[in-house]
Amino acid sequence: QVQLVESGGGLVQPGGSLRLSCAASGSIFRFNAMGWYRQALGKQRELVAVITSGGSTNYADSVKHRFTISRDNAKNTVYLQMNSLKPEDTAVYYCSANEGGRWKGNWGQGTQVTVSS
Repeated sequence: QVQLVESGGGLVQPGGSLRLSCAASGSIFRFNAMGWYRQALGKQRELVAVITSGGSTNYADSVKHRFTISRDNAKNTVYLQMNSLKPEDTAVYYCSANEGGRWKGNWGQGTQVTVSS
């Protein structure tokens, strides 16, 4: 079972940018896709960005054209570049792996993103 460690969160002003990293303990080649979830206070966990093993991407409407997901296979790392951040982006962000069409539920500690003046 792959271990995923998120980092890069912090406090940023509205309109600012932040880059999150997800480091995997081993090869991510065997997974169909990697993705980023977020969970805000009082809300359910939401899938916001996906990148497949072939490199195609998908985004939730709420983050489309503002967030970019990418991967570095040599480093076994997935990134989430977040631009034009809004207060409603405030949440704990988690990464996950898709295997056999199922998103794995072995959540780590996540990384807190707070967007506030």
